[in-house]
Amino acid sequence: MTLRPHLFAAIAALGLATPAARAETPSGFTPAQRQEIVSILRDALKTDPTILGDAIIALRRDAEKNARSSALTALRDNRRALETGPAYTLRGDPSGDVTVVEFLDPRCGYCRAMVPVVDKLLAADSHVRLVEKVIPVLGEKSVLDAQAILAAARQGGYDKMKRALMLDKQEPSLDRVRAVASANGLDADKLVADIKDPGIARELNDNLALARAIGLDGTPTFIFGNSSVIPGAISLQNMQANVKAVRESKG
Repeated sequence: MTLRPHLFAAIAALGLATPAARAETPSGFTPAQRQEIVSILRDALKTDPTILGDAIIALRRDAEKNARSSALTALRDNRRALETGPAYTLRGDPSGDVTVVEFLDPRCGYCRAMVPVVDKLLAADSHVRLVEKVIPVLGEKSVLDAQAILAAARQGGYDKMKRALMLDKQEPSLDRVRAVASANGLDADKLVADIKDPGIARELNDNLALARAIGLDGTPTFIFGNSSVIPGAISLQNMQANVKAVRESKG
């Protein structure tokens, strides 16, 4: 018999475990019993410091598992809203067998790095359906660029303006938005006026509400079907592996 399992039980008893673990641990220790547990822990940690590290790792894994479970529940609850959007936000095969949702901020460097990767995914797999959700999470400059991108959609220039702004290295401003719009064949005056369209604010707010609902904590974030939420920049091979996993899950 080893001492380690009993020490994990002691750690749980002292309230250092998850709610599920605590529910399985007897409560109502007397002060003397609690003192004895603390003494055992102290002595054991002196001889084997890895015990506490192992306990922390176990707790972290449990927390991550719970977070993933909550995220997947949120995906199922919000599936319809996640997988739909204005026509200009849809790419790839409109009736594709796998839907990928991308949350992006036009000012985010990692989002910018993912532009060619996403392009390659759609070029290599003609049955993927991609839904873009623009969310301005990096401050006022992101808000301006996001508004300009959605305003460009009023002229059929959503993708053109999105790509131009995500490649642009100059500081965002209304003057800069005008210049980029004009350079890409858009009516700059109309675009600037359309930025104030209440419909644009609603779309951005809806996207942000969805992001909060699924616990999104950064951009880019990719959602593959109902099976996975992947934050950050990922490789083409990783994207393709997740698409494959969604297909296989459907049988």
